[in-house]
Amino acid sequence: MPDFLLAFGLIAVVLTIAALVSGVVERSPLSFALIFLGLGLVLGKGGFGIIEMGPNDSNLEIVATLTLALVLFLDAVKLQVDELGKRWLAPALILGPGTGMIIALTAIPLALLFDFRWILAFIGGAILASTDPVVLREIVRDRRIPRSVRQVLKIEGGMNDIVVLPVILILIAVAQDSASDVTGWLTFFLKLLFVSPIIGLAIGGIGSWLISKIDARMGIRREYQALYGVGLVLAAYTAATAAGGDGFLSAFAAGLGVVLLNQTLCDCFLEYGEVTAEMAMLFAFILFGAVLSGILDSVAIGPSIILAGLVIFVIRPAILGLVLSRARMSWEAHAFVSWFGPRGLNSLLLALLVVQAGVPGAELLLATVGVVVLASVLLHGATATPASAWYGGKVAKETLAEERQSTVSGLLGYEENEVARIKPAELKQLIDGPNPPLVLDVRSRSRYEEDGEQIPGSTRVLPDQVADWAATQQTDRLIVAYCT
Repeated sequence: MPDFLLAFGLIAVVLTIAALVSGVVERSPLSFALIFLGLGLVLGKGGFGIIEMGPNDSNLEIVATLTLALVLFLDAVKLQVDELGKRWLAPALILGPGTGMIIALTAIPLALLFDFRWILAFIGGAILASTDPVVLREIVRDRRIPRSVRQVLKIEGGMNDIVVLPVILILIAVAQDSASDVTGWLTFFLKLLFVSPIIGLAIGGIGSWLISKIDARMGIRREYQALYGVGLVLAAYTAATAAGGDGFLSAFAAGLGVVLLNQTLCDCFLEYGEVTAEMAMLFAFILFGAVLSGILDSVAIGPSIILAGLVIFVIRPAILGLVLSRARMSWEAHAFVSWFGPRGLNSLLLALLVVQAGVPGAELLLATVGVVVLASVLLHGATATPASAWYGGKVAKETLAEERQSTVSGLLGYEENEVARIKPAELKQLIDGPNPPLVLDVRSRSRYEEDGEQIPGSTRVLPDQVADWAATQQTDRLIVAYCT
C-alpha cells in the first residue's frame, strides 16, 4: 500500500473513531491514549504488520515535532500567569526541586536494572518525569474536583515538559560531547536558554499584538484567526531552529509571549488549536504504538515491570507527598494528586528526541520508556473515571480543606490580603439601599445541599470557582460573599 494511502487511512481512523468512542471514554475506564496506542501495537510489526515503522522514520519525526510544538504553545497560552502573580512558590516547589528529585530517583533503577550509562539513565529519568496532559484532560475538566486540586495537576501536566526539556537537551549535548571547550558550551547555553526563548517571545507577543490591531481596524474572519495561531507555532519553531536554538523551547516561549504581553488570541484558535493538537496526539499514539510493536521484544520484561512499578507507585507519589506535605489538603486530595501522574505521549516524544540525536542506547531507552508508558496508560486511564467519582463524591458529602482554596498558592498558605467583613444586619441595610451589592453564595458543595436555602437575589458560585467567575465579570458594584 502506498505511504500516502496508509497515512490517509490512519487519519480517517483517528477522526472517526475518536468521535464514535468519545462518549464511551467519558463513562468508562477506557482512555483515548489506551485505544490508539493499542491500535498502533496491533497494526505494527508485532501485530498484523500493516504499519512498518522504526524510531528514525521521517514521518514519525514530522508528526511528533508538530504535536510537541503545538502542545507546548497551547500549554503556555493557557497558563494563568496573572493569577499566580508573585505567588510563585507553589509552582516552583512542584516544578523545581520536585521534578529534580523525580529525575534523580528514576535514574537509579534505570542504571541498575538496565545497565544504562549514568548519563543515559538521567536522560531517561527526565523523560519519565514528564506527565501526560492527554490522560489528565478529563480530570482537569471535572467540576466535581476542587479547582485548587485541578490546578496542581494542570501546572504539573502543562509545565513540567518545559522543565525537563532543557535538562534532556543539555544531557544529550553532554552525551554527544557537542562542545569541546568553554566557549563552545557558552555558545550552546546562549542559543538554548536565551536565543530560543527570545525568538519565541518576540514572535508570540508581536504576532498576537499585530493580529489584534488589524482585526480591530479591518476585521479578520474567525477561521483565518484560528489558522493564524498555528502559523505562530510553526514560525517560532522554524526561526529558533534556523538560528541554531531549540524550536520546542521557542514554541513554548511564543505562547508565553502572548500571555505576558497581555495579548489574546481568538477563542476560535484555542478551540481549533486544542482539537488539532488532540487529533495530532492520537495520530502520534498510533505511530508510536507501531514503533513499539517492533522494538518491545528488545527489553527485559521483568526489570521493565519493576521500573514501571517504582515510577508509578513509589517515586512520584513519594515526592509529591513530600512537596505538598504542608498543603491545606485532605488526605483524599493528597491521594488523588499523588496518584495521577500519567506517563504518555510526551514521554515518548521526548525519548524520540534522544533517538534522533543518535545517542548510543537511545532505541533501547525508547523501548524501556514505552513499557512504562503502556503500564501508565493502562493503570491511570482505567482509574481516571472511578477515582474522580470517588473523590468528587467525598467533596459532595463534606467540606474539605482544599475546597476553600482556588489556587495552588492558597493550598500552601499564601493567601490574599484580609477581606473586610460585615454583619448580617449591615448586609440587610445595603440590600435595601439604593445601590444594593452583588451577593455571592460561596458555600461549599456539601453545605449548600445540606442547607437548602439561599439569600434571595444572591448568585451561586462554588468557592473554588470564584477566581474563574471574577475573570468574566465587569462590575463596579460592591461584592459581598457569604460562605460555610
